Amino acid sequence: MTDETTPCQLYLISPLDVSGDFPQRLERALVAGKGLVTAFQFRVKGVDQHEAARLAQPLQAICAAHDVAFIVNDSVALAKRLGADGVHLGQKDGDPREAREKLGRDAQIGVTCHGSRHLALEAGEAGADYVAFGAFFPSSTKETEYEADLELLEWWSEMVELPSVAIGGITPQNCRPLVEAGADFLAVSGAVWSGDEVAAINAFAEQMAPK
Repeated sequence: MTDETTPCQLYLISPLDVSGDFPQRLERALVAGKGLVTAFQFRVKGVDQHEAARLAQPLQAICAAHDVAFIVNDSVALAKRLGADGVHLGQKDGDPREAREKLGRDAQIGVTCHGSRHLALEAGEAGADYVAFGAFFPSSTKETEYEADLELLEWWSEMVELPSVAIGGITPQNCRPLVEAGADFLAVSGAVWSGDEVAAINAFAEQMAPK
């Protein structure tokens, strides 16, 4: 649960294109977000596992150097191949129990639960390490199919100890109510990578600080 001793933290999600100078951008973001950014999700689409592994390796090394968890989106097989810190599963990406069997007890397993208490409680019972709720705002990164509200975050933080991740269109300008509602992590992508990543991280830090 989020309180003065465990402030809300940032969970960065990669853009779909992680080639070119992206490793350098990630490094800058993690340096700027020391103590605030605690996880990074590798999310690429439309490439085979070999190419995905090639793209992931430098990013995984950067995360390891900064003590940031490296989480693979959707693919348990890729997470296992890379020895990643964990995997994030959508509702159609498999069962957390099976992921746990393949990745081991120390893996961080997250589950997308949209705006549903029921799905989140099911994920917790299946052994998920965190649940993700959203979208809270319209997103430029991903088409918004589902919506979640602040009341869900408040209820979850009061009733359940499992950490929650808020996702969907989150920016420094709109994030404060999510922090106050009890989100343990804010998952952000476009708000960081669509401009100056260091300035964005600093802006989030200012808004997310305990007040």
